[in-house]
Amino acid sequence: MSATPSSEQTNTRATLKQVAQLADVSIATASKALNDRVHVRASTRQRVLDAAAQLRFSPNEQARSLSMGQTGTVGLITGDLEGRFSLPILMGAEDAFGTGRMSVFLCDARGDSIREQYHLDALLRRNVDGIIVVGALTNARKPIGRDLPVPVVYAYAPSEDPNDVSVVPNDVAAGADAVRYLLDQGRTRIAHISGVSNYTAAIERSQGVTAALQERGLTLLDDMTHFGSWSEQWGRSATERLIERHPDLDGIVCGNDQISRGALDALQRAGWNVPSRVALLGFDNWEVLTTGSRPQLSSVDLNFELVGREAASLLFGMMSGTVEPGIRRIDSRIVTRESA
Repeated sequence: MSATPSSEQTNTRATLKQVAQLADVSIATASKALNDRVHVRASTRQRVLDAAAQLRFSPNEQARSLSMGQTGTVGLITGDLEGRFSLPILMGAEDAFGTGRMSVFLCDARGDSIREQYHLDALLRRNVDGIIVVGALTNARKPIGRDLPVPVVYAYAPSEDPNDVSVVPNDVAAGADAVRYLLDQGRTRIAHISGVSNYTAAIERSQGVTAALQERGLTLLDDMTHFGSWSEQWGRSATERLIERHPDLDGIVCGNDQISRGALDALQRAGWNVPSRVALLGFDNWEVLTTGSRPQLSSVDLNFELVGREAASLLFGMMSGTVEPGIRRIDSRIVTRESA
């Protein structure tokens, strides 16, 4: 019998599935190996490369095979579907997926790790092409799984694993931008009232605030960030103490818009005019609070929808194996209204 391939074999292009079968691995592992992705053993990668060479399988054929094998669906798992942070992120991601004609399965884990794993298993059974995981907090979280057959992008809460891909707001830069804005308004006696002290966003914004003041040779009033809770009550009580101790106070950076609303209440009760005597700048740009206040509150918008769109874009890239691991940080913008 001749060892020469038949005309049918010669004219038939090899597929990724055939490469995977010859190398005795899954299609997902074959794809990762051919794209030089992480989490593939060297011996496994070589076996896949040898199989691809034997079948004369080219990268262009791989892209075509992946395209044919994709289902056109992605999963979005959130830990806080009712939160005002996760919803804009999900909206941004869904907009980006819609542009690419992808269908989206939305799953709410409600902060429950068991429910999160249930949703993960359900999405994998549906053969989704990728998954975005949106955290309920900004603190780094454990990966949703190891050696998953589809790419995963973490949004808002980064993965603890540096080999994963994450997208988060740039809170250090946001804190610095907030202070620079007040300094450019001529404010120099600035206080910082923030939320829970072990919350990553609060810590990073405080770092940015402090660094921006140091650039101008200044320090925070009381030489510290006043950490407390993310509530109007905390903003009110912290501001009342600042009024007693610092009659020359002329600017406050608040950790969120709720704190800013409480600070405004305390200043107005004390007869301090906002913004002529004290300028207020909050975070999150939650319009229910910012536009409903009198005066309306200026706020740092963390561009959550852009976080979602970037996460979707990265997920598309990972489907082609072209994305470097690590954390991407999205810059904020200041929305100026009447309080600063």
